[in-house]
Amino acid sequence: MGLFTSFNINATGLTAQRYRMDVISENIANVNTTRTEDGTPYRRKIVTFQEKSGGVSFADTLKKAKGTYTGEGVKVTGTYDDYETDLIKAYDPSHPDADENGYVYYPNVNIVTEMTDLIDASRSYEANATAFNTSKDIAVKGLEMAN
Repeated sequence: MGLFTSFNINATGLTAQRYRMDVISENIANVNTTRTEDGTPYRRKIVTFQEKSGGVSFADTLKKAKGTYTGEGVKVTGTYDDYETDLIKAYDPSHPDADENGYVYYPNVNIVTEMTDLIDASRSYEANATAFNTSKDIAVKGLEMAN
């Protein structure tokens, strides 16, 4: 593993978790949005990650097979609308977005879930920042020893 490989791995983790926190913030900001541009209630967004892999070269395949594969970090594979969780249906006939029966459909955003996810993303970000700083300290100590 090269000197800068650990920096790159941690940087991908920092970037991915920052993006995840941005999406969670968007979910929280839209907790009461009953009408989007297409006329439907806001849907909670979910971020998915995947291991970032290099090419499919023979050397990479051999490293993986021998168990010496180190990985290259993480990447965001997509941001998806959550259609598995139902929208929240509330009776409010005075609301401008109420249907003919007086029901309003609110986003499927649960503040407790979002805050839990935000704490998780924040801690993951901190862990990557700590690992990055540790790698930097190791590199600096190595340079000091060379003098």
